[in-house]
Amino acid sequence: MDEFPRYIERDFERTQVIARELVQSQPDLIEVTSTPATAAILRETQTIPVVFAVVSDPVGSGFIQSLTRPGKNATGFINIEQSMGGKWVELLKEIAPKTSRASMLFNPKTSPQTGYYRPSLEAAAPTLGVDISASPISSREEIEKVILGLRQHPDAGLIVVPDVFTAAQAQRDLIISLAAQHRIPVVYFLALCVRAGGLISYGVDHPDLQRRAATYVDRILKGAKPEDLRKQGL
Repeated sequence: MDEFPRYIERDFERTQVIARELVQSQPDLIEVTSTPATAAILRETQTIPVVFAVVSDPVGSGFIQSLTRPGKNATGFINIEQSMGGKWVELLKEIAPKTSRASMLFNPKTSPQTGYYRPSLEAAAPTLGVDISASPISSREEIEKVILGLRQHPDAGLIVVPDVFTAAQAQRDLIISLAAQHRIPVVYFLALCVRAGGLISYGVDHPDLQRRAATYVDRILKGAKPEDLRKQGL
């Protein structure tokens, strides 16, 4: 079997172009990672089988019809269960008990699924005495502005929610460095952030999701249909 990988890296604006080129090559199957990339692929094809991984809300995003019966040409594995937002707030309060306010950091363009788990985050915050505010960003300068703003409040913390923009090395390293410099407690969604020097993370094992996605790739290439393979998650 021939493989033709495509990497978005930091050039998120080219996602749709890359997706179109990939679909035009008429592969037997496409395996894709992240919500933005999956959306781009499915805008280009409703017939080529697609196996996604690291997608939070495939139903709300329109990728599949239901969790128990995908019903379309896509199936795969989620990375975040809907109630996960509440756990991030709990962890922030545990590691920094005096925290009374927190910012939720995300890029709206690359994290359209934020609305999926945001309600659980906002529901948990008042019970823990934390005032949550959204901090949408789209550049390194805006990340710096948010973190420097938190520095003005000794009781402030930060929650970095699932987002391919903040997960990219340049942004990830910037957040970790500034948070350490200004002693701001941060909860991340990705273990890679902790290995790079971040404080704490809570989420799934992304390499494991990719391994599990490979089993679906194998089954589809052997004749199974994506609409018959139940979406799996945590």
